[in-house]
Amino acid sequence: MLSAAHDILSHQRASGNQSHAVLLADILPTLVIKLLTPLGLHLLPYSPRVLVSGICAAGSFLLVAFSHSVGTSLCGVVLASISSGLGEVTFLSLTAFYPRAVISWWSSGTGGAGLLGALSYLGLTQAGLSPQHTLLSMLGVPALLLASVNVVGPCPPAPLCRIRVPASPALPSLPAESKSNLSLPERWTVFKGLLPYIVPLVVVYFAEYFINQGLFELLFFRNTSLSHAQQYRWYQMLYQAGVFVSRSSLRCCRIRFTWVLALLQCLNLAFLLVDVWLSFLPSIYLVFLVVLYEGLLGGAAYVNTFHQIALEVSTGSGLGTSLSLAEPLHAQSCGFLLCRRR
Repeated sequence: MLSAAHDILSHQRASGNQSHAVLLADILPTLVIKLLTPLGLHLLPYSPRVLVSGICAAGSFLLVAFSHSVGTSLCGVVLASISSGLGEVTFLSLTAFYPRAVISWWSSGTGGAGLLGALSYLGLTQAGLSPQHTLLSMLGVPALLLASVNVVGPCPPAPLCRIRVPASPALPSLPAESKSNLSLPERWTVFKGLLPYIVPLVVVYFAEYFINQGLFELLFFRNTSLSHAQQYRWYQMLYQAGVFVSRSSLRCCRIRFTWVLALLQCLNLAFLLVDVWLSFLPSIYLVFLVVLYEGLLGGAAYVNTFHQIALEVSTGSGLGTSLSLAEPLHAQSCGFLLCRRR
């Protein structure tokens, strides 16, 4: 949906740079879902959540493809956001029930999904398929989601393994519980311990989506054969390519101090913001390199944040681990909303 933001709004003849409207519709429902997850959403069975996620995904493609107004298109983006947010918290919480190495596979898979989505949209539209037919061709994705869950098997009702690691100063030990009923003070304790990980991730995503939804449409080069819409799609695809590479790099490159990534991403933002004002970059290919680098930083921050939490969390039950892993997802959404408020 973010790759299609320019086409969604230009098709409805929306004025000005309004891709932030698509970003807001893409983030607010996800934020609500992620905020509700530690408060009780995790008590719902997995299967109905996956079913709702798949139905919302299919509905989003249909609604946006056949829309004739900006409002209807944004409603379709909202459905996509519900599908994404619900699916993310559902499947990420399952990683707490498996060996720690699954975090690396999870991150690589989400990075690959972003790249495949952006690349398929770019490829099909570049081949001459209209944005409407491109969106309709994506209807196989939610069907594949529901089919794959049934093929892989039912979600585990209980942890398949217990992660027990020594307590760290950042995350105080919590009593192991056999039932999923952490009290609010205990949840607050977990949240405070996660702040050193959450804050850098908020900063990274703030800078990232300020660039993606605030500057991409303004970084327009006339000395190239690519149209404005094509340039926007290439930016999104290259960003997702960088994310995929870095999210798949955990086994060969681990970064403990994620605040360094936050600083570098802010420098990235400042660099591109100055270029929007002064237009000093002579070629779009230089912007392509910067956007690819931006994706590398964002993906590295994501995978290393979750990896560090998986190492540091000291709860003996899968619930505490899954709650801890869910918290940084709020950081993504908070970064998006801070970007929107700017």
